[in-house]
Amino acid sequence: MDWAFPYPSFRMPVLARNCVATTQPLAAQAGLAMLHRGGNAVDAALATAIALTIVEPVNNGLGSDAFAIIWDGEALVALNGSGRSPAGWTPDRFAGPEMPEEGWNAATIPGAVSAWVTLSERYGALPFDALFEPAIRYASDGFLVSPVIAQIWEKQVSRLERQTGFAETFLPHGRAPQAGEHFRPPHQAETLAEIAETRGESLYHGALGDALVKASAADGGLLTAEDLAAHQSDWVTPIHVDFAGHRIRETPPNGQGIAALIALGILERCDIAGLPPDSPEMLHLQIEALKLGARDAETHVADPDYMEVTPDDLLDPARLDDLARSVRGDSASTPTMEPLATSSTIYLAAADADGMMVSFIQSNYGGFGCGIVVPGTGIALNNRGACFVTTPGHPNRVGPKKRPFNTIIPGFITKDDAPVAAFGVMGGSMQPQGHLQVASRMLVSGQNPQTAIDAPRWRYGDGDVHMEDSMPVAARDGLAARGHRLAAISPLDLGAAQIILRHGSGYIAASESRRDGCAVGL
Repeated sequence: MDWAFPYPSFRMPVLARNCVATTQPLAAQAGLAMLHRGGNAVDAALATAIALTIVEPVNNGLGSDAFAIIWDGEALVALNGSGRSPAGWTPDRFAGPEMPEEGWNAATIPGAVSAWVTLSERYGALPFDALFEPAIRYASDGFLVSPVIAQIWEKQVSRLERQTGFAETFLPHGRAPQAGEHFRPPHQAETLAEIAETRGESLYHGALGDALVKASAADGGLLTAEDLAAHQSDWVTPIHVDFAGHRIRETPPNGQGIAALIALGILERCDIAGLPPDSPEMLHLQIEALKLGARDAETHVADPDYMEVTPDDLLDPARLDDLARSVRGDSASTPTMEPLATSSTIYLAAADADGMMVSFIQSNYGGFGCGIVVPGTGIALNNRGACFVTTPGHPNRVGPKKRPFNTIIPGFITKDDAPVAAFGVMGGSMQPQGHLQVASRMLVSGQNPQTAIDAPRWRYGDGDVHMEDSMPVAARDGLAARGHRLAAISPLDLGAAQIILRHGSGYIAASESRRDGCAVGL
């Protein structure tokens, strides 16, 4: 069967009083099932996230990190569920110019399971074990692999096939499964059941944790039982800038959401009134603002205990004024820093009829993370440690018990302290770039969420502006005339957006048209 889709396709948004939007239809339905059972948006988000570890294993897993922003009906709160480095990760252990991307020297403590427990305990309406039922069913019975996920899966084989447990878990018949092929992951159903029964304790204080420590020791890793037991998720206060009459909210460092906020703060101070969204003038200003935000993030963002500046310093209005004045409308700049490379992530949004809204993101960083799958468990570990640097004196230098720079960022929009939208655009350095683009389209140009997602995108990196094929010729020519170096890009490298926007007594939910997912509602 030919799995190509050569013709333009524009999805319609879903309008409903309860919604879930994510990158894989089976996972979206898992969240919807919780809403059918009387659960709330947090229950729906968690069931979706748990199911995604099974049906979209290329982008997240049981060894992931997670972040969330929640409108609980009265206030906006955020959770940092990212893991720290093992205590044995001293700088001397990492002498090379680059951090490893595969193996135990790339894996930080898994944080997502702890985040699930923390969110459920504070906000969940359904029993914790009920949230696992769809995922356990997909794991025990298997599922049919989605087309885009199959493409990403195949690309990871040569990089990871020799890592412990990877081939046994993710390469049935010695290869990646093809689109439409039935895949039944070994061990995940039992592991999910144990996490559900013990409310995550088994991973951080019990048998599953023991399996991680044993596997690490066997491969020369430094993960210990004490490292797992010390992990906790942290409630944090979202940071923000004002933009187009709204307030854009992000989780604070160690995440890179501040890059999006700096860029939006700069763009707010530029003359963008009346500029069409696909005009070279608007795109140029977005790109220039993004360069400055990305430079700041790469220079300053780290574990907040090690940062030399605060988010308030970086978002100071006078500083944003100065940055905006440095942007020239007629020529491209050459920044001294480059955004980080691409990564693999899942993002989801959920909202319920009582007004609760959730913006949630979960990731193993690189596709399948570091490639290690803990024997007998199906736990695929992240490679978030690759986001540390080895540069002496840098706040993000690798070290013990430290959170690395983290690319994953859930977004949220409010107006007059009331919720407007939960949104996110997954994909490494594309994430702040995607936040900038979809927020501009919705709030400046008035585009509906699905149009804002379907619109042509650009991605800056390696000194080039990578343009989607559908970008208008006039926009390309105008950017080239300003000195931007243009390059082609695959739609798979332009991130994946999900948006749920409040509308009347319900919501408008939209899902990424470049991926397998969907928005659903009731």
